[in-house]
Amino acid sequence: MSRLVIVVEKASDWGSYYPSDNVVTAQDYLKEAIGSDDERTQVINLCRSYKYLGTGYYVSLLAEARGHKVIPSVRAINDLRRRSLYGLDIEDLNAKLGNFLPAGGRDTTDFGILLYFGETSYPALEDLARQVFETFPCPILHIEFERERVWQISAIKPSSLHTLSDPQEDAFAQTLDKFSKKLWRKPRARKKFRFDLAMLVDPNDPMPPSNKRALKRFVEAGAELDIEVDTLSKNDYSRLAEYDGLFIRETTALDNHTYRFANRAEKEDMVVIDDPSSILKCTNKIYLHDLLKSRKLPTPRTEILYRDEAKKLAGLPDRLGFPIVLKIPDGSFSRGIVKVENIESLKAAVDNLFQHTALVLAQEFLFTEYDWRIGILNREALYACKYYMARGHWQIYNHAAKGNAKLGAYKTLPVREAPADVVKLALRATALIGDGLYGVDLKQVGDRVVVIEVNDNPSIDAGVEDGYLGEDLYRRIMEEFLRRMERKRLGLRG
Repeated sequence: MSRLVIVVEKASDWGSYYPSDNVVTAQDYLKEAIGSDDERTQVINLCRSYKYLGTGYYVSLLAEARGHKVIPSVRAINDLRRRSLYGLDIEDLNAKLGNFLPAGGRDTTDFGILLYFGETSYPALEDLARQVFETFPCPILHIEFERERVWQISAIKPSSLHTLSDPQEDAFAQTLDKFSKKLWRKPRARKKFRFDLAMLVDPNDPMPPSNKRALKRFVEAGAELDIEVDTLSKNDYSRLAEYDGLFIRETTALDNHTYRFANRAEKEDMVVIDDPSSILKCTNKIYLHDLLKSRKLPTPRTEILYRDEAKKLAGLPDRLGFPIVLKIPDGSFSRGIVKVENIESLKAAVDNLFQHTALVLAQEFLFTEYDWRIGILNREALYACKYYMARGHWQIYNHAAKGNAKLGAYKTLPVREAPADVVKLALRATALIGDGLYGVDLKQVGDRVVVIEVNDNPSIDAGVEDGYLGEDLYRRIMEEFLRRMERKRLGLRG
């Protein structure tokens, strides 16, 4: 892992805490580079001020010049100076603060709270505190609120260590300890790896992209290549800058933490799969359909439905025929997909789906015993699978079934044994997305091959997708991470 360096403006600013070799003064840090060229260094800048061209500003500026990961970054310092609240979800701030304030505080018109690494002692404001820290990563932040008719954030300002009271110093020390993970602890003896890779997982996900055995094999494959693979959860956002790369192994969405992790990793110049652009392009079926259509790639006959278009809806059976498949734009693992057989069920299903989305995708139904899934990494086909429909069902996943009946059978085979036109179409589809790791679902009906969707976060389960390549599947993915991380370290692209 990276070395931790804590920079204080004056030695006395650290006087309330135990002495530590991790702590240096700003003057010492600025005078000489700390950390060897091959040692990743994480810098926590606790200077008294980050004003432009001041001491604290130069600590962050030179940290970045030396290749150190620093908090706050120069970008965060500049964003704080502009006081931009772009990206903060403050629509329900009035309700949150109304619940937060005690009964006797109804006449309060302004107050403030301190955040230490995005954490607050007020549970009602935890989500807001996290968002503020993700937008402005800074060790100590002071949020000021004011109310005229409704509550709003009046200012977000960095604060400094030397201004804290004794109780606040204690709270900061506890949070810093939690954030750094190793300031007060003697590190255990461990092998030093060339690269560190964060693998984002959700242990509570009932249908994760990779099962536990697959995750273990990714870790083992990484170790063979001198990459330490650490599993992170959504609560480890602040640790992301410690790593050279990010591998997302949980279901992605634009409106949850997976996209924030990917976006942050890309801004930190890390190698990241899935990258934000791929998540954006793949997780919304409306966008993906339009992209494939504009490039004239074959898909099922499809129409986009809007609210209050009764005439278009009535003519849909004539254009697509029954059955019709209806999809919400951001469904995954066969969720949010409905098959309708007649006009009554069509109207009822559309009315229900429009409660969740402004647009609905309608497609012709193509019956096949199985779907093709072609796994692609860096524009090369990696594996080929046949996913058979769940027993007595028209989809691969039957969420209404119990136990093993939820999922259909599968067969994994060498890419060379898959139909050439299926593999070629899959490669053409992912070329529109990027050079990451994708799973392309296709249907083959006679001579007709169509793209159903492109998954930016394809399933890789031990015992399924590795059915032909075995451990080599995990190694090849880790080799791609290694290639990209080596190029990043050398300052190369591609």
